[in-house]
Amino acid sequence: MRVLVLSDTHAPRRWRACPPALLPELDAADVILHAGDVCTPDVLDLLAGFAPLHVVMGNNDVAEVAEWGAPETLELELAGLRIGMIHDSGQRQGRTARLRRRFPTADLVVFGHSHIPLDETGDGVRILNPGSPTDRRRQPAGTFAVLDVRDGTLVEARIEQLPR
Repeated sequence: MRVLVLSDTHAPRRWRACPPALLPELDAADVILHAGDVCTPDVLDLLAGFAPLHVVMGNNDVAEVAEWGAPETLELELAGLRIGMIHDSGQRQGRTARLRRRFPTADLVVFGHSHIPLDETGDGVRILNPGSPTDRRRQPAGTFAVLDVRDGTLVEARIEQLPR
């Protein structure tokens, strides 16, 4: 299963339209995860047209994003891999232990908020922040992540950069 992971798209301020370089990734996705700060539900409608979409609320999301179906946190299973999702993981110090406590059965926790891509393992859990494809802040380029999930195993997780 190929999973596309996004966060912090910030429409319409940063996401005026889908970045063209992201379209092939959307076409290839079996599932899409969005870790919040979508900001407007039209982005969710677009993404859901490509593959099943799971999303959590971000601190900048409007009420219509919640009405679309975004909870504060989410736990799901994809091809046997247990995934927890939350937008804001809190401060860097103690993050893996805190996320392990919040999602005690998760193999992977996906989060966003900082716009800083991260793939880290600690305290018995792997955590992943895909960064932002549209609001790179201090990053050299916009980013997203691609997961390869097979038989309950995260075979590969890659953080990719969009061309500038």
